[in-house]
Amino acid sequence: MKNLAQIMKQAQEMQSKMSEMQENLVNVEITGESAAGMVSVTLNGKGGMIRLKIDPSLINPSDAEVMEDLILAAHNDARSKVDARMQEETSKMMGGIELPPGMKLPF
Repeated sequence: MKNLAQIMKQAQEMQSKMSEMQENLVNVEITGESAAGMVSVTLNGKGGMIRLKIDPSLINPSDAEVMEDLILAAHNDARSKVDARMQEETSKMMGGIELPPGMKLPF
């Protein structure tokens, strides 16, 4: 078993890497789509919507409910991609650093 000083050093390294990763996520752009790409939503890595595109041929004032559903579907697609990216980045960050049994992130 590692001594406490080594564990604390690893925890500090992990915290530093986590902070850096979170700062970099603001610059990541991930796009989700629905209706074969006719509706797209772009989110940053923290899940904030930064762009919405709708093909003009889909705009029908008498059928707003379909448009709402397509926007939600595109947003959910983008959000799932953001979540997958977060897991990927976290896995990369964790490489080589072992946490004691039972210890989970975030601290």
